[in-house]
Amino acid sequence: MPRLLSCSHATCHASSLGAARWRAVVLACAVVVGGAGAASVQAQASGAAGTPALSSPLPPGTHGQPAVAGSGAGYHSPNSPIAPLPVRSDVVPWSVLTDLTKKTTANAVLPVFNAQQQGMHQTVQRIQGFMVPMDAKPTQKHFLLTSVPLTCSFCIPGGPESMVEVKAKTPVRYSLEPVVVEGKFNVLPNDPYGLFYRLVEAVPVK
Repeated sequence: MPRLLSCSHATCHASSLGAARWRAVVLACAVVVGGAGAASVQAQASGAAGTPALSSPLPPGTHGQPAVAGSGAGYHSPNSPIAPLPVRSDVVPWSVLTDLTKKTTANAVLPVFNAQQQGMHQTVQRIQGFMVPMDAKPTQKHFLLTSVPLTCSFCIPGGPESMVEVKAKTPVRYSLEPVVVEGKFNVLPNDPYGLFYRLVEAVPVK
C-alpha cells in the first residue's frame, strides 16, 4: 500500500462517506511520514490560555523544535472548547511516545525507537488519549488514540508518533472526552499503514 505524504484537507468535505470508506480515509490520514500531517485547522482542544497544551504534559514541540499543527507531537489549540488530557500517573506520557527520531528510506520515513520505547514492546501498558473512531457506531473495537483532539473528521492533528492504534478486546464507548485503555503495547518499525504504535487486546480503564 503506498504511503501518503500528507492528509489532504479536501477529504474534510467528504462527510457523506460510508463507514467503510471513512475507515479507509482515517487510516490514510494516519499515514503521515516524516511528521507531515493534516492541514492546519482550528484544533478542538484547549489548554491554559496562550499555552500550547499537549498531554501529560508535553513541552511546545520536541527536540527543541516549535510545535506545529498536523505534525510531530501535535498541537492543542488554546482556543479549543475541549480541555487537554489530564495528568495521570498510571498512563504512558505522550512525551515518551513522541520522543523519537526518524530515518528516510527509498519508500518511507521510519521511526527510530529509543531504548525506553523498545523496552515497552510486548508489555502491558495504559494509554490515554482522544478517540478517532473507525466505525459509525456508539462503541468501537478498532480505533486510534491521539495526543490531541481531531481538527476535523478526516484530519489527524499530529504525526504518527502522536497516535496509537487500538484493537480492543471489549468494545469501548466513543467519547469526545479522554479515553484510557490498557493492553499489550507494540512498537511498529515498518508498519504498512505508517503507524508507529499499536495496543492489542485492550480494555477500557476508568
